[in-house]
Order: sequence, then C-alpha cells, then structure tokens
Amino acid sequence: MQIFRILLLLLSILSAIIQLLHALNQEGLFLQQVKHSLSDPSGSLSSWSYNDSTPCNWTGITCDNSVSHSVIAVNLTGFSLFGPFPTFLCRLPFLSLLSLANNSINSSIPLSISSCRRLTYLDLSQNLLEGPIPHTLPDLPNLRYLNLNGNTLSGDIPVTFGKFQWLEILILSGNFLNGKIPASLGNVTTLKLLHLAFNPFKPSQLAPELGNLTKLEDFWLSDCNLVGSLPDSFRQLKNLMNFDVADNGLTGPLPSFIFQLKNIVQIELFNNSFTGKIPSAGWANLTKLRRFDASMNGLTGMIPDELCELPLESLHLYYNQLEGQLPESIAKSPNLFELTIFSNQLTGTLPSELGKNSPLETIDVSDNQFTGRIPENLCAMGALTELLMIDNSFLGSIPINLGKCWSLTRVRLSNNQLSGEVPADFWGLPHVYLMDLDKNGLSGNISHLIQDARNLSTLLISSNNFSGVLPNEIGMVHNLIEFSGHDNELTGEIPSSLVKLTLLSRLDLSNNELSGRIPKGIQSLKQLNELNVANNRLYGEIPDEMSKLPDLNYLDLSGNKFDGEIPVSLQNLKLNKLNLSYNHLSGAIPPLFNKEAYRDSFLGNTGLCGGFAGLCPAKRSGKTEVYVWVLRLTFAVAGLVLLLGVGCFWWKFKNLKKMKKGVVTMSKWTSFHKLGFSGSEVIHCLDEDNVIGSGASGKVYKAILNSGEVVAVKKLWEKSHNKDETSFGSGVDFSKDEFEVEVQTLGKIRHKNIVRLWCCSNNGNCKLLVFEYMPNGSLGDLLHSSKGRLLDWPTRFKIALDSAEGLSYLHHDCVPPIVHRDVKSNNILLDRNFGAKISDFGVAKVVKAANRGAESMSAIAGSCGYIAPEYAYTLRVNEKSDIYSFGIVLLELITGRRPVDPEYGEKDLARWVSVTLEQKGIAHILDPNLDARCKDHIMRIFKISLLCTSPLPMNRPSMRIVVKMLQESDAEFMSKIAENESKHSSYLSPDESNN
Repeated sequence: MQIFRILLLLLSILSAIIQLLHALNQEGLFLQQVKHSLSDPSGSLSSWSYNDSTPCNWTGITCDNSVSHSVIAVNLTGFSLFGPFPTFLCRLPFLSLLSLANNSINSSIPLSISSCRRLTYLDLSQNLLEGPIPHTLPDLPNLRYLNLNGNTLSGDIPVTFGKFQWLEILILSGNFLNGKIPASLGNVTTLKLLHLAFNPFKPSQLAPELGNLTKLEDFWLSDCNLVGSLPDSFRQLKNLMNFDVADNGLTGPLPSFIFQLKNIVQIELFNNSFTGKIPSAGWANLTKLRRFDASMNGLTGMIPDELCELPLESLHLYYNQLEGQLPESIAKSPNLFELTIFSNQLTGTLPSELGKNSPLETIDVSDNQFTGRIPENLCAMGALTELLMIDNSFLGSIPINLGKCWSLTRVRLSNNQLSGEVPADFWGLPHVYLMDLDKNGLSGNISHLIQDARNLSTLLISSNNFSGVLPNEIGMVHNLIEFSGHDNELTGEIPSSLVKLTLLSRLDLSNNELSGRIPKGIQSLKQLNELNVANNRLYGEIPDEMSKLPDLNYLDLSGNKFDGEIPVSLQNLKLNKLNLSYNHLSGAIPPLFNKEAYRDSFLGNTGLCGGFAGLCPAKRSGKTEVYVWVLRLTFAVAGLVLLLGVGCFWWKFKNLKKMKKGVVTMSKWTSFHKLGFSGSEVIHCLDEDNVIGSGASGKVYKAILNSGEVVAVKKLWEKSHNKDETSFGSGVDFSKDEFEVEVQTLGKIRHKNIVRLWCCSNNGNCKLLVFEYMPNGSLGDLLHSSKGRLLDWPTRFKIALDSAEGLSYLHHDCVPPIVHRDVKSNNILLDRNFGAKISDFGVAKVVKAANRGAESMSAIAGSCGYIAPEYAYTLRVNEKSDIYSFGIVLLELITGRRPVDPEYGEKDLARWVSVTLEQKGIAHILDPNLDARCKDHIMRIFKISLLCTSPLPMNRPSMRIVVKMLQESDAEFMSKIAENESKHSSYLSPDESNN
C-alpha cells in the first residue's frame, strides 16, 4: 500500500511537470492580451491558442533561434484588425520588428510606445491613427524604419525627431500634418529616405539644415505648401536618386544644385512657379537621369541639347513658355517612352528619327508652332499609344507606317496643314478610341476598313477635303458616340447602317454634298443629342420617327431639299436649336413652333404658313390690304388695353402674394435658349403644392406651362438656410454667390449630360432659375427609395457613364476647366429614359490655367460622404476632388447604399466598403437587387470606383481616363444597354417618380 501511494505521488508530480512544460509562456500571454484588445472579424488570429507552450508558430509571429525562443517580430499587416493601439506588444522584451500596416487601428499613438526599446522597424501605415505624433518616438534608440503613411495624424512633426540616431527610413506622407517641417530633421544624418508628401504644412521654405542629409537617396515632398527657393545646401545631397518637390509654390530659377547630383534618376519639379531658362550646361553630369518633369512652370528659352542627350525615359516640359527647336539628340535616346512638351512656343521640325531608337508610348507636342512632316518612325518599336499634335503647322500626309501602329489608342492631329489621303489601314486601327483629324487639308475616301475600328468612340474629320460616299461599314463601329464630318466633299446617301450605332450621341455631316433621304429606323438612335445635316442635297419628307429621339436637343436640317409638311410630333422634342430653313417645306407650322422665338428656324420655305411676316404670303387687292391693316390695328389696340388691365391686376395680385408668402414678380428675365413660354407663366406656378424638392439653397418647383411643357424652377433662399446637407461653410452665404455661379456656368455650357438652364430672373430679393424638367428626379432619391430595386445594372451603368461624360466635359473640354465641387447622387438628374445629367452648379469653380494644381477655397463646399480627404482638411480644390466624389457615386450604384449611414458608425461609405471587403468579401458589398449574371462587369466598375476614391489625389485617374475605362470595361455589355432600353420606360413612369 505504501509503495502504491508513492507511485501515485510520483505520477501526480510528473503530470504537474508535463503540464507546466506545456503551459503558454509569458510572451504568449502578452500576445493573448493583444488579441483580446482587438476586434478580429476575419479570424486572422485564430491560430493564437492557449494550448501552445510558445507563440512561435502563431500567424504573424517570429521567434529567434535561442533556447528561450523569444518573440522578435510581430507582423500583422493586412489582418483587418480593429481597435486601439495594443500597448501589450511593448511588453515583449526582445521585439525588434512591429508592423500593423493596413488595418483599422483607430486610436492615437500612445506615448508609451517608447517602451518598445529594441524596435528597429515600426510600420503603422494605412490605419485610422489620429492626433499628434508622439514626441517620444526618438527614445527608441535602435529605430531604423518608421512608416506612418496614410493615417489622419495632425499637428507638427516633433522637433525631437532630430534626436534619432540610426533612422534610415522616415515616411509620414498622406496625413494632415499642418505645422512646419522642422530644421532639426537635418540632424538625422543616417536618413536615406524622406517622404513627407501630401500634408497641408504651413507655407514655408525648406530649412538649409536639410542639406546635411548627405546619405539621402529618396526625397519626396510633393504638395507640402513649400514656397520660395530651394536651399543651395542641397548640392551636398550627393547620393540623391529621387528628388520630388512637385505641386508646391516654389519660385526662382531652376535650382543649380541639381547638376551636382550625379546619382539622380528622377527629378519632379512640375506645378511650381520656376522661371527663367533651362540651363544649357551641367546636364552631362547627370548620366543616370531617366525622368525629368518641369511642366506647369514659367520656364522660357530653348530646350537644351545637353538635356536631350541623356538616356531619358520620360521628359515632361508642357505648359511653359519654351521656344526654339526640339533638339535632334532626343531621337537618339534609347529608353524614351514619354515626351510631353505641349503648350509652349516651340518651332521648327520634329527630329526625323524620333521613335526609331526609342520605345515611344506617348508623344504630345500640341499647341506649339512646329512645321514640317510627321516623322515616319514614331511607332517603329510598336509601342505608341497616344499621338497628340493638335494646333501646329505640320505639313504633308499622315505617314503610311502609322496605319500599322496597332498599339495606338488616341490620335489627335487637328488644326494643322496635313494633306493627301489617309492610309487605308489608319481608319481601322483596332484600339483607337479617339481619332481627331479636324481642320486639315486631308482628302480621299473614308476606307471600308473602318469596320475594324472596334474601339472607336469619337471620329472627328471635319473641315477637310474628304470625298466619296460614307462606307456602309461605318455602321459596324458599334462604340461610336460622336461623328463629326462637316465641311468636306462627301457625296452619296447617308448609309442605312448608321442607324445601328445605338450609342451615337452627336452626328454632324453639314456642309457636304450628301443626297438621298434620312435613313429609315433613325428612331433607334436613342442616345442622339445633336443631328446636323445642314447644307447638303437631302430630300424627301422629314421622318416622323425623328420625334422618337428622346435626348435630341439640336436639330439642323437647313439648306437641303426636304419637302412636305413639318411633322407635328416634332413638338415632343426638347430642342435647344431647331433649324429647318431653306428647304421646300409646306403647310402649317406646328403650333408650338409658331412663335417669334422660332422665326429664323423656317426662313426660305415659301410654302410654309405661320404667324411670321414673310411666311405664306397671299395676293390681296389694295382695299382688302387696307381693311386687313385697320383690323389688325384695332385688335392691337384692344389687345394692348387688355394687357395693361391684366398687368395692373397681376401686379396688385403679386404684391398681395408677396406680403403673404414673400414671392414677387420677376421684372427681368435672361434666357439662354429659345423659349416657348413667358416669365409670367413660370411665376404663376410657384405654389407650395408644386414643390418637388428643398435643400440648403432653396426650393424646386414643378411648373406645367400653358403649352403643356414642363420645367423645373429653382427659387433661391434670400439668405443661406442650413436645411440640408448640401453645403458646408463658415458663415458663407451661398444664396448670393450660388445664383451668379450657376448662371455663369450653366448659361454657357452645352452638353447632353449637363442639365439645361432655360432662363433666369433676378430682381434683388428673389432669384429664379428655370431648368429642363427631369421626370425621374435625382439618382439619389430614386436609388435610395423603395424604387431603387427597379434600377437594374444596365441602367445603373448607363447612368454612371453619362455622369462621367458630363464631368469629363467640365474638366477637359471647358476653357478654363470647371470643378463642380458638389458631385453627388442627388445632383445627378434622370430624364424619361434614365439618361443622366449633372446639375446644381451653385458652388462650381472655374480653375484658372495658372493654378491648375489646386486652388484654396475660403470654405468647404460639398456633402457628407462625398468630400475628398485632402479637400476637407486643406480647402484646396482641383479636378481630383470631383473624381473622388464621382467614385462615391459609383459605390452607391454598386452597393445601393447611402454615402453616410448610422450603420457605418464613424465611417463613410468608402471606408465601410474597404473594411467590409477585407472582413467578409465582395458578396457582402454588392446590392442584392442586382442580377448575379452581371457580376463580372460590376467588378470591373468596382475597381474603377476604388481608383477614384484613392486617399491620395495623385493616384486618382482623370475623368477622361475614367470615361475611357468605363467605355472599355465591357464593349459587349454596353451594346446590351441599347437592347434593354425599351424596357426602361416601363420601370418608372413620370407620374410614379419622386418628382
């Protein structure tokens, strides 16, 4: 029995020893505390178990090879973790590497982080960290790598940072640091990389002490509010390879110290205010230079031959005042793939061998004074994608070799002196989406090979000498949106295949020698916005089917031989311009057009009868003529008396109404289009029963006029009312500015995807804007209501593309460009067929050419959830702000969710999407009402939305590129849109819409 007891005791002791050996060590317990302090929805830390004796096999944990197996590295990058900074990590005594990058750590950085004494590597980038940077970080004696990029840190860079002893990498870019860059950083002589870009620092000069960073290789301070000249002490930075100070306010001549930087590979100086000539000497020292960008400055003089002799890959000198010739030596550069020197005063011919020795991808020499022929070897290496040479004086024909350049996507040769025939293969380049040959002396036929131009969306060949018939194969260019061929010598009939171009928005074939009839089936061109076939030899009756073009607002059939009566159904069109003059038309003018505003629309048609002098003249005797004139005078006097009486009554009535409701009679109207209604009709409809919307700037009324036409009337508040989320500001009265801005902006814009402003009135204390009426209301109201499920994916994609084209027009085609500043789904209006138009330009901003980079605003304008991060904190606005907002609209269309929602907590839609994608995957993001068969295409658009909503403005594509990506996202899918359009009208009738 005694022996048995001894055995039991020994077994229990042995069991305790085994259990002790397998118990989780202290470092593992600390890491378990870390796990419990963070939210881990994706289960990234599921391998962290108490059953292990050490954490060395846990995900993200690395131990050393010593007997103790101490934890030396914790790498939790991209684990989708939420919560505050886990301070228990600093209890790991041997921790040397810590990375929590790309998570959602949402606290400030604690001062206690300095207790991680052995850290050599610290990466907290791409989180939600806020507040100041701890001044205690330099207490980490061994730190060599510090990355805090992409957070919301604010305040100063601590002066104590000058105490770092071994720091080699310092990355603080993409935050909201708003102090000054401390001179003490010059004490950290071990630094090799310094990234401070995209922070709203106070305007200041760089400290000369930074020239002490002699080991520095990478210097990135783009968009940091730098002013003045660069310190001459920078000539000491002998090891510098990348020098980027773009998008600042730097002045003076180009810094001479750059010629001392013999290891330099990339120099970025664009969008500053450097002046003077580019030095001609010293470039020979920079044998490693591959990229030089000094565009958008005030540089003068010639492009140095020495610069062009370098083995450059990229040379950007656009938007300067350079003159002289482009050196021949540039053609010898073996690596050159980008050459953009547009908007200068350069002269002479381009180097004849340009492209022969270089893999050229982009060449833009537009807006200069170049002459001579286009070099034949531009595409010798088969890489050329963009060929831009507009507004020069190039001569001769288009090189035949370019017809074999299959890589081309964008060609702009307009406004030159080119002649001869276009190579047949050139018409059918398969990847070109824009071909612009306007305003040259080109001749010959349009080749039938154009059928191979599968990606072509814009074809501009106007003001040339093209002749022959339009090939029937043009109807096979299914992506064609705009075709302008006016002022040529084209003959024959308009091909019947043209009606297959269901995406066609603009067709201008005026001033040619075309004959025949308007093709049958023209009603299939549902997207057509402008049709101009003036001054040809077309004949026959105007087809009634033309009235079934829902978006048509510009129709010019003048100077032809059309006969018969004008179809009454044309009154259904909302025409901005109508011109049927100088034809052989007869009969009565339709009632809606029988008004003085349309007088010039019917001249030269002797058989037409209407209320205009000179139309349908009749022979009368002298007595009859006198009688008619007396009768007319009698009616005129009676009418005048009646009008005076009605006017007095109306004046009294409106003054009475003013006392009751604050509405007054508009005494002065400014129109921007031909109107078929009067101002008094509009005012009569300003009744509270007709209100269809109300926002921060005023109310919107639906006005049904006497003719049956419907318009939308926006009545601005007399003072700013914060009734909605529409605008934010610091005591800014948008009511006054908004009226002026909207009138000045919309009054001169003509685009199918911009809402039309018919007229306006301003009598001081009441301002009215009269717009075209959009039956399906705003995208936001429709998408986020119970009817949102009726918006299928083809419709949503059509809305996205329409909106993108409208914004692209504002950014790229308006001179100067216009930034909307309040892009949101509620400002995208939908017509009867769900065509989208951008509206509400009350806070739009014209961007001056001299300040294209960014312009500071006095207050934030925009809406919650749509405001770009850099705009909200810096008040600096450019096109990139609109692109971010458009990206949010894309996310709305994809998710069906609002831009802000209590469900997101403190996040907005962009952040919710990012987090949900990491935690749960794409299936939890997509609107469940969307057809799963469209998922592939939706994913393509989703990727575009992520590009648009990039936190860094430089990573967002331009709206022109966005349009291109949308168009290219799925050519087959886009063709299906037209097939489904017949269904759209049944989804929502105007009576069912929110308006």
